[in-house]
Amino acid sequence: MARQLHVELVAVEEKVWSGDADMVVARTTEGELGVLYGHTPLLGQLAEEGQVRIKQSGGSEIAYDVAGGFISVTGTGVTVLAESCAPASSSAAH
Repeated sequence: MARQLHVELVAVEEKVWSGDADMVVARTTEGELGVLYGHTPLLGQLAEEGQVRIKQSGGSEIAYDVAGGFISVTGTGVTVLAESCAPASSSAAH
């Protein structure tokens, strides 16, 4: 059984989403980043316009359009601090 990441998605105004996930995908200034449990810790700058996709167990996916901010990864969790965040207009990947 795969271990779960604890994910916090936070915008300037509020905590947008919190929970456990199998994988988080985010676009950074260095390119797209996929994070699984046990990922090497890192701090990345989010792209000015991008999408954060949270893949949950069972195959469901939640997507948010984000602009600016940072992604912080530890071995067991991911925190996304976005300047702005809204539910994605479409769940299709950009």
